[in-house]
Amino acid sequence: MASLPRIVRTAHRGGALEVPENSMSGLMAAYESGTAHVLDFDTRILRDGTMVVMHDPTLDRTTFTGGPVRGLGLRDWQGVRLRPEASLPGNWRTERPPTVAEVLDRFGGRIVLMLEAKDPKSLRALAAMIKERGLARSVLVNSNRPAVALHAHHMGLIAQLWRSARQMRTDRPERWARFVDVLDVDYKARDTDLVRAVRSGIPRVWAHTVVTPAQRDRALALGCDGIITDAPALMARHPVEPQVEAQLRTAHLR
Repeated sequence: MASLPRIVRTAHRGGALEVPENSMSGLMAAYESGTAHVLDFDTRILRDGTMVVMHDPTLDRTTFTGGPVRGLGLRDWQGVRLRPEASLPGNWRTERPPTVAEVLDRFGGRIVLMLEAKDPKSLRALAAMIKERGLARSVLVNSNRPAVALHAHHMGLIAQLWRSARQMRTDRPERWARFVDVLDVDYKARDTDLVRAVRSGIPRVWAHTVVTPAQRDRALALGCDGIITDAPALMARHPVEPQVEAQLRTAHLR
């Protein structure tokens, strides 16, 4: 985490508008291109306890098969194949979605990782996997639930908490400053709610899920110091507006 730049760019699910989401090839493409400082992926747990990379509770949307992820064992998982979206640029082969262990082993120590624990009960298993690889200071553990973020903090992990625009209307984020390392806020939130998050005392505030330079620049102008984006290559190609960059530089020097 200490190596991250002043403005952080995170590839959401690897950059879901540019690569097959939550795929090893997509994560590798984002890593090799250098367009992201952080790689994000989602985790779920199989019937036999194996931790795998998948956003949805079912296989229906992103694979050639269907049914609940939780109903599979590791042997079943070996036969699952991702279905790349036809709208993605480039040519992508079908492939098996990775396990969490495979992603940690491939990228751990090479780039900061962000994983969203879709099954909160898997937190203990995830913590063990992270710690046994010596990655406790370079893997963020994300959840929408403050209680899960608190638990992650108590387990010695980097705790990240994401909130929707609707939740942010009544949130009091200063209550979480003692245990949340990164607050992950909805870029669609009202200006007042984004500013309240920035002033909460939480060390880092990143806006999700940004897909245009204009959305990015608004979030940064309101004080966010990072974005989570489905289009990291697009963001890398379009620099931050000069007036926003100057504002950020001034704030950083204070």
